[in-house]
Amino acid sequence: MKINIGIPEEERSAISESLRKLLADTYTLYQKTHSYHWNVTGPMFQTLHLLFMTQYTELWNAIDPIAERIRSLGYFAPMGGWEFAKYSSIAEDKEVPKAKEMIKNLVEGNEAVIRTARAAYAPAEKGNDQATLDLLTQRLDIHEKTAWMLRSLLEE
Repeated sequence: MKINIGIPEEERSAISESLRKLLADTYTLYQKTHSYHWNVTGPMFQTLHLLFMTQYTELWNAIDPIAERIRSLGYFAPMGGWEFAKYSSIAEDKEVPKAKEMIKNLVEGNEAVIRTARAAYAPAEKGNDQATLDLLTQRLDIHEKTAWMLRSLLEE
């Protein structure tokens, strides 16, 4: 059935493409944060273990609304790891980093999500897509706050 929600197909396509990137970055950051939760060691273990759990839980809860927004626009969400890898701007780790490196990597990961979300504004604004703009604003707020808190852990 043809979709008629007041956003032309060309704009819906561009918006969904930008949301695929946001979903892939969010999912990759979720996996990274969850694996850091499992593998962190050192004197900050308890603090970081709990912090990472809070962060990966928030990321997990963000994945579904992003994917459902893509579906609401009439497109399919990425289906698996190969597709997330295609769209994500966040590199996976090849080995388990030390705790401070984990924090630094998560700052960089959150900043990558922030850049991806900001890049999605233009197509959403062009399509007059308030629902996507609202979603992007919520994600920016969370990732900017998370990056600030993680950066604070790195200060001496």
